[in-house]
Amino acid sequence: MELTKRLLFLDDIRYPIEAYHYTKQDIFLRKEWHIVRNYEQFVNRIMEKGLPEMISFDHDLADVHYLKPNADEYTEKTGYDCAKWLIEYCMDNYLDVPKFYCHSMNPVGKKNILSLLENFKQL
Repeated sequence: MELTKRLLFLDDIRYPIEAYHYTKQDIFLRKEWHIVRNYEQFVNRIMEKGLPEMISFDHDLADVHYLKPNADEYTEKTGYDCAKWLIEYCMDNYLDVPKFYCHSMNPVGKKNILSLLENFKQL
């Protein structure tokens, strides 16, 4: 098990130090963050390295989330999609969800991610 990079930071553009500036959460000052920029990197990292001790989520992982023509789903997956995948992964593998934080500046997206993860944690 890899001892460094046990903190996973999901964000398409920001770095942990930038999240510290507006959240004032000291965890973002730590050097052990591994940064993933999208859904695929998020899934691949966990599949390859296992669950980290903590994940910090951004919601919007692209400038614009384009709708597929004649569909209700987006072409670009969000942090919420990552959180849904994480829950499925934990259920399939009988694992507890790791510690989590949401540093997203999207208030609705942030609330959705935190609600989803908190509800699963209480099961």
